[in-house]
Parts: sequence; C-alpha cells; structure tokens
Amino acid sequence: MTGATPGRMPALYLSHGAPPLADDPVWPGELAAWSAGLPRPTAILMVSAHWEEAPLALGAVEPVPLVYDFWGFPEHYYRVRYDAPGAPALAERVRKLLRAPGAPVQDIPDRGLDHGAYVPLVEMFPEADVPVLQVSMPTLDPVRLMEIGRKLAPLRDEGVLVVGSGFFTHNLAALRHTGPGVPGWSAEFDDWGRRALDAVDVDALLDFENKAPAGRLAHPRTEHFAPLFVTLGAAEGDLHRAHTAVDGFWMGLAKRSLQFG
Repeated sequence: MTGATPGRMPALYLSHGAPPLADDPVWPGELAAWSAGLPRPTAILMVSAHWEEAPLALGAVEPVPLVYDFWGFPEHYYRVRYDAPGAPALAERVRKLLRAPGAPVQDIPDRGLDHGAYVPLVEMFPEADVPVLQVSMPTLDPVRLMEIGRKLAPLRDEGVLVVGSGFFTHNLAALRHTGPGVPGWSAEFDDWGRRALDAVDVDALLDFENKAPAGRLAHPRTEHFAPLFVTLGAAEGDLHRAHTAVDGFWMGLAKRSLQFG
C-alpha cells in the first residue's frame, strides 16, 4: 500500500454485499482488516447504489431507522441495527460544497441508511461510533458523478471518509442462467477494470459500457458501478495511489474494492 498524503483521508469504492455478507466466512474479515488500516475518520459520507434521487438529497442527519431495502430474506436480517451518530455538521458542509444555481440540494430527514451503506459499515466500523451521512446519486451519468466527487474532495482534508458503495460487477438475472462458479463476463470485466485502474485510464472507465468486455452484461443497469465515479472524482490527485483492498468473487460477482490515497 502506498502512502497517503499526510492529514488527508483516502477515498474508497467498495462492493457492499447483500445482507448475507455477515454470514460469509471470509468477506467480513477482509472488510474489518481494511478498516483497521485506515486513519480514524471524523465522519463518513456514503454514496450507495441503492439511493437514486434528484435533485441530490441528504439523508437523515439525526439517527432514524435503517432502510431494509430487500425482500425475501430470513427475519434476522431485518433486525440488524446500526445506530451511528448523525452528521449535521457534515450535512451543512456538503450543502455548501454542492449547492449552486441549477443544482439544488434537498433534505429527506426521515431517510435512513440503506443496505448499501450499513451492511459494510457494520463490518468495518462495528462500534457505530463515527457519524455517518448518506447522500443520493442524482444521476447515473459518470461524468456528472465525477464532478460531484470533485466538489466533495475538500472533505477528505477535514477527516471525512468518502465512500462509494456498489458492486464491481452486478447482473443477478444473468447469474441465474450461468450456473455455479464465476461466469466469464464477470471475470472479464473485473480483469479489464483492474487493468484500467492500474493504468489510471479514467477515459476508458467513463466509457465502460462500450470499452469494457461484456460491459453491458456486467452492468445492464449501471447503478452499482456509478458510485465508483464519485470516488474517482473525490480521489483526483490520488488516482495513482490506488490499491485493491478486497478482490475475488462472491456468488459469481466481482467484489473488487478500492482505496485511493
């Protein structure tokens, strides 16, 4: 792992996993080991694949119930709690950084953390003692999401951990037809993405639907790859200081997770 700029938090993109992530024999330990090597953040800003809202929205700044945005799972997954402190001061900073003519920022004060936010946080910060704020993705356009990330980048110098939470490959429908193991489209896209990131080929990543092998099969809808572009924007200047913190596959999907800085 390369050294980060002193005093600056890294920016992360993580593959967040479904609620059964907690029962995986390997993945929770990987996330816990990753977080143990991070500087302690003053707050965490989460951008999840599971919240699209325009104009851009800020979630609850005081603790409210989680959003159990999944169906058909055993009952105990709906009893998980993550009572992190709210982050009203961070919300005010985000408003100032993002609000502009033609770019309003709205508040949805009863919107709790969804599973793209709390599932990995339970493993990475189990004490739930770091304030957390979730913001929506107002678009899936990679260029616009990178611009949002750039505007959020100053938060890293204020101790805020900016986290884009998605999944490096995500096509559940195709998995139902490919049987066990890692399907070729998932492995090919993961390898292409790794190489593009190593080369800091941001242009290729922005055009992943056309440039990547099986790009449209790995992401038939792009919401799980989209948070990466918020992270890339926030990490600009540190894109050459990138490493893969978690790799491999889970149920055929690439769980590649990245740290910049």
